[in-house]
Amino acid sequence: MTTNGTAIVEAEPYPFEFELDRTALLIIDMQRDFLEPGGFGEMLGNDVLQLRRVIEPNRRVLATWRAAGLPVLHTREGHRPDLSDLPRSKKVRGRGTSTIGDPGPMGRILVRGEPGHDIIPELYPMPEEPVVDKPGKGAFFATDLHAILQHRRIEKLIVTGVTTEVCVNTTVREANDRGYDCLVPADCVGSYFPEFQESGLKMIKAQGGIFGWVSDSEKLLQALVTAVEAHLHP
Repeated sequence: MTTNGTAIVEAEPYPFEFELDRTALLIIDMQRDFLEPGGFGEMLGNDVLQLRRVIEPNRRVLATWRAAGLPVLHTREGHRPDLSDLPRSKKVRGRGTSTIGDPGPMGRILVRGEPGHDIIPELYPMPEEPVVDKPGKGAFFATDLHAILQHRRIEKLIVTGVTTEVCVNTTVREANDRGYDCLVPADCVGSYFPEFQESGLKMIKAQGGIFGWVSDSEKLLQALVTAVEAHLHP
């Protein structure tokens, strides 16, 4: 449709303003092993329904973002099949009976190329949308994400996905240190633990937006549609 125009989203701690052609949607780790029954997340004793509630808000944002012709990127947490990028400390942490690299219900747990490592069908990437495979919690660690964003002249990020207090929060902090402004729609991010969801969002917007801004998908989409319409019909 268009990539021009400026949008202003009602957010905390104050409105988030972004140029459409300088902003990307970054969807964090919406993977089968984390969100689907029987995956690694459920094996750890978590209630995957706490995460699945974010699928529909993400689907709406993704559809509108794509329709506007704006850049979308996805991430997946996982490791090489030979586990050469998996620190032993991460492998053994938690002392679980099944850990990363072991056989699971959806193939080897969090191994690239296995069914459980892949993104859920509801949000599956289009061929032109980069998928950043990351070995850690943050999307900038040991990846080419920063290079991709710089090449595309991206300055601001709409960050969604899971989980709020781990990979989303880590990525927003990494982005902040690299000069990106981040908006997190609260209903598009999720945690297995409701108390962590609340705390994770508070940390982002505290102290005048120390790491970023927090809003919701309805306000984001309203601002996006308004900006697109204003550009098409000045």
